[in-house]
Amino acid sequence: MNGGFFETIKTEHMELNSKIYIAGHRGMVGSAIMRNLQNKGYSNIITRTSKELDLRNSQAVADFFESEKPQYVFLAAAKVGGIQANNIYRADFIYENLMIQNNVIHNSHVNGVKKLMFLGSSCIYPKMAPQPLKEEYLLTGLLEETNEPYAIAKIAGIKMCESYKRQYGCNFISVMPTNMYGPNDNYNLNNSHVLPALIRKFHDAKENNLPSVEMWGTGTPMREFLHADDLGDACVFLMNTYDGEQFVNIGSGTDLTIKDLALLIKDIVGFKGEIVHDLSKPDGTPRKLMDVSYLHSLGWKHKIELPEGIKQVYDDFKKKEGVKAW
Repeated sequence: MNGGFFETIKTEHMELNSKIYIAGHRGMVGSAIMRNLQNKGYSNIITRTSKELDLRNSQAVADFFESEKPQYVFLAAAKVGGIQANNIYRADFIYENLMIQNNVIHNSHVNGVKKLMFLGSSCIYPKMAPQPLKEEYLLTGLLEETNEPYAIAKIAGIKMCESYKRQYGCNFISVMPTNMYGPNDNYNLNNSHVLPALIRKFHDAKENNLPSVEMWGTGTPMREFLHADDLGDACVFLMNTYDGEQFVNIGSGTDLTIKDLALLIKDIVGFKGEIVHDLSKPDGTPRKLMDVSYLHSLGWKHKIELPEGIKQVYDDFKKKEGVKAW
């Protein structure tokens, strides 16, 4: 699966004092990678907030790489959002993500970065691709319309890593995480993903003694979820062990309907009311389950199961909201 010549690239193991740059360290994914690195004793981690370094600015990124000379790069920075945000801000999503990727990947090449990991998204797969989603299904059909601009940007990132590897021999790898949840998630109902949005909705409904919670769509689409701490662990594992050209799916390999997810969250939050479906809202892709057999064959498997993970996340959410444990 790695393909010919590229199997001869020597695996780069990050040393505990290696200079590691995490682009997007304050987001859910980037912060999970940083926690995992710190927990494992990596001590030379470079970060910049978006105010300190605008990754859309080519000159600023070039100057940063030239002065800092990171040895390893985790590219977890991206403009992200749910169905609504992706559909409304289509130009912003394709432009900003392409600029971020182009600048970081190209300057990693120019400045001799030993290894880069690009983090994509499961939305790169065709809307009606067979399930579960195997890596080789990329570019075999039409994308989901609502987030097509974002998906195309992410596909471009995969192809950039692949192309810089083929043309220049750069050790740039790509991974495709499934739907994430965990610390530093976004609970803003205007642009959040489904799991944190449901936590927010059920929590607010319980707090305000509301009779019901509204849910978008039919509840029949199936989704897979992975705790961010599991993703962080998988990313560090692959950074130290994997050099293939083929991108790697990262997920749990199990899914459930959005309705069942809602019932699980409703139970954990302790909301006693009803769930009302707003059928005027879109469902999105019918199913998005990652085939993670390749990842398992490389020696990594998730550890945090969904009920346990949601309980952790809700406890964290309540602390940040200033609510006493129920």
